[in-house]
Amino acid sequence: MFRGLKYISFLFIITCIGVDFSSCRKDKISTNSAYKLSFSADSVLFDTVFTGIGSSTRQIRVRNKNNQRVNISNIALQKGASSQFIMNVDGLKGTSINDVEIAANDSIYIFIQVNVNPNSANSPLIISDALVFNTNGNEQKVYLEAWGQDAYYHYPTDAIKFKDGGYLPYSLISSNPNVDTTWNNDKPHVIYGWLVVDSAQKLTINAGTRLYFNNKAGLWVYRYGQLKVNGSLGNEVLFTGARRESEYLDEPGQWDRIWINEGSLNNEINYAIIKNGFIGVQAELLGSNFNEPKRLKITNTQIYNMSKWGMYGLAFNINGGNNVIGNCGEHCVNLELGGNYKFTHCTFANYFNKETRTLSTLRINNFYPGQVLPLDTCYFGNCIIEGDLPNEIALDVNTTNASLPPRYFFSSCMLRTNINTGDATKFDNNKTNVHSDFKDYRNYNFSIGANSLAGPFTGTTALSDASKFPLDIKGTARTATVWAGAYVRE
Repeated sequence: MFRGLKYISFLFIITCIGVDFSSCRKDKISTNSAYKLSFSADSVLFDTVFTGIGSSTRQIRVRNKNNQRVNISNIALQKGASSQFIMNVDGLKGTSINDVEIAANDSIYIFIQVNVNPNSANSPLIISDALVFNTNGNEQKVYLEAWGQDAYYHYPTDAIKFKDGGYLPYSLISSNPNVDTTWNNDKPHVIYGWLVVDSAQKLTINAGTRLYFNNKAGLWVYRYGQLKVNGSLGNEVLFTGARRESEYLDEPGQWDRIWINEGSLNNEINYAIIKNGFIGVQAELLGSNFNEPKRLKITNTQIYNMSKWGMYGLAFNINGGNNVIGNCGEHCVNLELGGNYKFTHCTFANYFNKETRTLSTLRINNFYPGQVLPLDTCYFGNCIIEGDLPNEIALDVNTTNASLPPRYFFSSCMLRTNINTGDATKFDNNKTNVHSDFKDYRNYNFSIGANSLAGPFTGTTALSDASKFPLDIKGTARTATVWAGAYVRE
């Protein structure tokens, strides 16, 4: 009996000791540098439309998923006392708070408030900061972003539902089906989902207007709708992603595209900057009637850092001049299923380095399996087609249909290619594989320096094309000395 009691007591003591050890392990503050915090979000966005002197509060949950207590030696707003954000940690307000403990497998909430006068012209467009956490020598950040000025917000009001269960959220530029809408540069436009210019509608975007697109958002000019982008030199219309943290400033694929369908001869884009999306401009025949009107005039426009294509033309009519399309994940310009295209004094250059690129800067196509389509005109005059691949021109053309021969022509261009350019019916007065001397192509500066060999070009055709755009994209006058591309040589 006594031995039994002793055995039970021994087990009880051992069990208690085990519980105490476990408790001690959980209560002990770990100094393990491998222990990191987890967050309910990696960024906090204040996208409320403020009115008057406004404030808004968001929260973030900070988790300790480790089996020991941790001590966060410091939680601070990165901008310190100059920050427009205020944080509240366990009832303590401030811009920097020390020694915050979180129990094992537990969490805390941090509340963040921003105060801003969105109607003040002196407020920055974007207010950004970061919460910085220092734990056992590890630094982790949660980014904060608020719209510092009032903006026009475009949220989806409906969705196109597909048979596979997918859907496309969208809103119309106006509930009035026949209205002409004009956007000015008084406030930026923030777009969620697809913003649609419907069949009888027209959208005019005036100089200096800024459009910020959220993930997978885009501008869709549906069949018979019209788009006019009226930018000016130094006051371009901006199309870019809505995320403004530093790591997104040069990140492609943040939004979808500008998508234009047939039905109008009056789509125009002048002096725009289109960047950091999936496809810059997609001008596409959506129906099956190749005889319907379909035209886009695009001039003095920069498109760059798109994750797929800069410009996509599908059986369309595009007239472009003084454009720069650079550094895209696949083609800078992809012309597919025929069409009519004329590009004068354009620079198409691809040095995309976010991932390995294998496709050419320019692709021209006039067929799909079983059918050749009319490529009536595909003209490049005084252009630069350049990149870091041996061949930057892909002629994906079918010549088997004698009644629909592919008509393409390169005149007074600087070409990076290994294809045979000796056919005078296709190539005239060009330079191949010479030095462009771009100023800073990694940072999208495709102006050409004093050592550029992209000219001079002489001849009647070169001078005639130059006369159609007497000023380059920066407003510099062109002279009788003709340089290829969108820029006069500096």
